[in-house]
Amino acid sequence: MWVLALVGVVLVASISAPSGYFRWLSIVLAGVVLFTFIIQLALPSKEGLVLRMMASIGGAVVVLVVGTVVLLPFTL
Repeated sequence: MWVLALVGVVLVASISAPSGYFRWLSIVLAGVVLFTFIIQLALPSKEGLVLRMMASIGGAVVVLVVGTVVLLPFTL
């Protein structure tokens, strides 16, 4: 999921206008959360589900925060 978040940040930075960065980054986060739910619930092992989801979504949030900080000067 971290790679998906990174790809999302790069796509947002390259395709959208600076005024729409924050809107699109929140959509990327929503997509990462949904995709994490789908993948984790599709796995046969339910042991440690919450920890795997926390690690996946937490890492994606960190990637998106770093991407937001990098893109912030372009929106001012």
